[in-house]
Amino acid sequence: MTIARWIATGILLAGTVLQPLATQAATPRDTVVMAKQIDDIITFDPAESFEFSGSEAVGNIYDKLLTFDPGNVADIRGQLAERWTVSEDGKTYTFTLRDGVKFHSGNPVTAEDAAFSLQRAVLLDKQPAFIIAQFGFTKDNVRERIRATDGRTLVITTDKPYAPTFFFYCLTASVGGIVDKATVLKNEKDGDLGNGWMKSNSAASGPYRLRRWEPKESYTLEANADYWDGAPKNKRVVVRHVAEAAAQRLLLEKGDVDFARNLEKDQIAGIAGNADLAVQEGVKGTIFYLGLNQKNETLRKPEVREALKWLVDYQGIQDNLLKGKYQVHQAFLPKGFMGAIETKPYGFDLEKGKALLAKAGVPDGFAVTMDVRNVSPYTDVAQAIQANWAKAGIKLDLIPGDGKQTLTKYRARNHDIYIGEWGPDYQDPHTNAQTFAMNPDNADEGRTKTLAWRNAWDIPAMTKETEAAVVERDAAKRAAVYEDIQRRHQTESPFVIMFQQIEVAARRKGVEGFILGPSFDNNYYRGIEKK
Repeated sequence: MTIARWIATGILLAGTVLQPLATQAATPRDTVVMAKQIDDIITFDPAESFEFSGSEAVGNIYDKLLTFDPGNVADIRGQLAERWTVSEDGKTYTFTLRDGVKFHSGNPVTAEDAAFSLQRAVLLDKQPAFIIAQFGFTKDNVRERIRATDGRTLVITTDKPYAPTFFFYCLTASVGGIVDKATVLKNEKDGDLGNGWMKSNSAASGPYRLRRWEPKESYTLEANADYWDGAPKNKRVVVRHVAEAAAQRLLLEKGDVDFARNLEKDQIAGIAGNADLAVQEGVKGTIFYLGLNQKNETLRKPEVREALKWLVDYQGIQDNLLKGKYQVHQAFLPKGFMGAIETKPYGFDLEKGKALLAKAGVPDGFAVTMDVRNVSPYTDVAQAIQANWAKAGIKLDLIPGDGKQTLTKYRARNHDIYIGEWGPDYQDPHTNAQTFAMNPDNADEGRTKTLAWRNAWDIPAMTKETEAAVVERDAAKRAAVYEDIQRRHQTESPFVIMFQQIEVAARRKGVEGFILGPSFDNNYYRGIEKK
């Protein structure tokens, strides 16, 4: 079966998987095929992509100035940048680019391309633009503050000194992908800096180029055999949209795909005895938590907040509902981040919870509501917490809604309790510290709408500490500050932080080398090979 016919068959099968074709063929030897939910993709432009699936593809197509070891986030490495320096005043960063690297077009990668790419992100001002713009760059000044001084030298000047690691991690985000200026501008229309064309095309130097995208069906990446850091171990990667976990499992078991990327707990358990299949895991930065609105007089009592943390059966929920998908984690910085702590001070303790409620003046419990997105695992976890709290006399009323409804209410601070997830935008601790431990203005009309603000938690002292941490240039001192803030946050905050996500990829035996990194744009395909 030819690859073209095989891909077409795959697209058809994605929609009719439970009624398979009469004849099946193993995936081509030189092609890696994944079944995955990819209906969230809207663009492949690194200056715009901000969805999980799109960011994964962008991470395999584009190089950035800097990267890091997926197994050790603290190990920041050069990618297109060969070396870099920081000025004594902490405001000017000078990068020297590698010599001889080429884009897929054959054009050389220059400092001018790098400057254009970062300028372009600010000028387009799409969702991820803030990651670059937060260093004082605006549409008016970005061309002056991000500039190439020669073919290999890029100079970036920020508005004030920041912790260098904070700046470096932001450059490793998808929005930091370096684009081929000539190719992009060749496809520009009506001053859009090529954004329209880049939604479904690539202008990159990375290990893959975008070959084809059929929205809500599949995308195909073709390997860059001349990649400067070594050619991928496969010729192409095809990622097919298969919405249902059961359908993904069936395709994997039949050998029609090499990977199933969205299996649920039951499917993971169901393939455990299949000698032809294996499962690999990667710890992600996504945090699963409860937000307790401090506008609620009962939830504002410190003893009540503490009691609710003792009245969640974290281990039981992990083992019975989330096994293989989440692990117990009780701090706002995910495992693997600079300054992250892994202490788990809370476990289900009914007597301790009741004693704290009595101390708060509500010995018989109280009534409260929780807004719940009406899909798994939110509903499952919320119902388990409802049962846990009922043992202490707390009547928890679950209010179901779709994601937009529950999030809109949460953002307006109109909830009692919200159950949800938070994923980091980049691999620096400030991305989570800023939202969980900062609230510069607690007024309803406040402009900085962090998670602390959403829950009306007024914390001027902790806000100042968190603001100071982002400009601390000594990495060890900075990590120590975050450790201290998290320990106090665990006991004082109106957040019940419960779990950290684990991403699972089920695969055919003998298909090896896929890297599941700490974020979705660090899931790397280039090492996958069939043995």
